[in-house]
Amino acid sequence: MASRRRWLILAVGLAAQTSTCVFLYGLPMLVPQLRRELGISLAEAGAVVGAPAVGLILTLILWGAIADRRGERVVIASGLLLATGLLLWASRVHSVALLCTALACAGAGGASVNAASGRVVLGWFAAHERGLAMGLRQTAQPLGVAIAALTLPAVANRFGVDSALLVPAGLCAVVGVLVLLFVLDPPRTVAGAVPATGSPYRVPTLWRLHAASTMLVVPQFAISGFSMAYLVDVRQWSPLDAGRLLFAAQVLGALGRVAAGIWSDRVASRMTPMRQLAVASTLVMLGVGLGDRLHSPIVIAVLVAGAVITVADNGLAFTAVAEFAGSAWAGRALGAQNTAQNVASALTPPLLGGLIGAHGYPVGFAIAAICPLFAIGLTPVGSERRAADRSPEPARTA
Repeated sequence: MASRRRWLILAVGLAAQTSTCVFLYGLPMLVPQLRRELGISLAEAGAVVGAPAVGLILTLILWGAIADRRGERVVIASGLLLATGLLLWASRVHSVALLCTALACAGAGGASVNAASGRVVLGWFAAHERGLAMGLRQTAQPLGVAIAALTLPAVANRFGVDSALLVPAGLCAVVGVLVLLFVLDPPRTVAGAVPATGSPYRVPTLWRLHAASTMLVVPQFAISGFSMAYLVDVRQWSPLDAGRLLFAAQVLGALGRVAAGIWSDRVASRMTPMRQLAVASTLVMLGVGLGDRLHSPIVIAVLVAGAVITVADNGLAFTAVAEFAGSAWAGRALGAQNTAQNVASALTPPLLGGLIGAHGYPVGFAIAAICPLFAIGLTPVGSERRAADRSPEPARTA
């Protein structure tokens, strides 16, 4: 009976991840309002919106280890409810230091969802449909940013940043209850994974995969972190109009993740599509930088394309990490994967913000193109082909 509920479990897991992504990755939508209310620079605003990622970095592997040993349902629900309380605290502070602290602590709570919700999905879906399932689950980030784009600027513009933070707090509280009601822990195996004897980190495959996906985070957060500020400050759009455009872009990005998951199922590979998306990310970031340098109106379309392309690979990497790691190491490996990615997501806004402030958007976007260029060579396509020649566990029919 439990396996027949896998789509409901996937839906609740998606809702859990989406609710945390509203504040983990959607806070750049508040950059213009933050700068007005607190009188801070673009680099300081980047530090505020990057603060939740600091909490993730410090706690993801710990949450993953707990999920490996104690199960996912309690881990996800407790993290959501913890994030709720910490976001309420964040809504009541007004100094930059305290706001960063509160948001970092909320990010630590949200880390439980990143570490455990993907493991739930991987446990309930067989290998031949896992790309689609993880693609759907990974739509959480663009959907969370889309919700943030649609709601946070409007609420902040009318009531202030403190009121805007109540939006993700409410979402986390509601979904935390839904997790307790409907999520079931999967069997403690990952169907279709290559069984691991000892640590999977004894060979370079996972190290390369972590490194490649981390490189691909930089263009993603260059787009999501500065599109709002770029449209408002450079293109003179209103925050509401910019939010509507970015909402549409994030919805398209969510569909792109699903398409990438289906693509990987069809070709029976996660790494080949990931490498091709790394090529596309390099080209689109160069296109955004060049388009702005030439003051071309086409840069808006390229920016939207970048919002789709730069997020499409994430589900592929996430699925491959668990499949390479095997069931005994999946939680820790996914925690390590998220830790590496969130190091990049925490550093990108303040560092790129300082670079843009000193040299302009064209230079910032062009520099961000270097990272996916490295990812092209790091993506372990050959290791995946060798692993496919081994005998996998029989796929579970759910």
